[in-house]
Amino acid sequence: MGKVVMYSSVSADGFIADESDQPGSLFDWLTSGDVPLDESGALKVSQQSYDYTRPYWDEIGVTIVGRHVFDLTDGWDGKPPSGIDHVVVVTHRPAPEGWDPEAPFHFVDGVKTAVAKAQELAGDRIVEVAAGEVGGQAFAAGLIDEVRMDVVPAVFGSGKRYFGSVNAPHLLENPDVVQGDRVLHLRYQVRR
Repeated sequence: MGKVVMYSSVSADGFIADESDQPGSLFDWLTSGDVPLDESGALKVSQQSYDYTRPYWDEIGVTIVGRHVFDLTDGWDGKPPSGIDHVVVVTHRPAPEGWDPEAPFHFVDGVKTAVAKAQELAGDRIVEVAAGEVGGQAFAAGLIDEVRMDVVPAVFGSGKRYFGSVNAPHLLENPDVVQGDRVLHLRYQVRR
């Protein structure tokens, strides 16, 4: 099975959005370069960011998000983002009324069920878990193998935390750091 990776862009003080769920400048690095990151041409990054990000994106088979993110994005109109094959949504509610049952979205109750379903769907590809509450729950449950953060030079002061409401110490190891334009790409293995 592929590894399970918790990921998001994050402010220097550890937030993935402000109190109003706005990302502010967290994604400016995705448009600050001259190397196209995808076919749309809208995302352009530095060569260093491309070399770090593109291979990772190409390995992702499934993304896990919470219902809050799903609702904020309107479910990406039923098409998983960035060429991902499937999205697993952690929720206690059913799919929205009128939702296309053929869309590659899977609604499950709980992070353990979400990770199991995502691993089944992903095979040996990466399962990406969005940081925040759902990511924090998966992290606290010992279901995360690797933590990836794109740290941007911004301080929010408050907002939605990268690790959600995790309130116990955990150790990470083997840091890998790549400097891009207006971003530090960090990768850690989770100590077991």
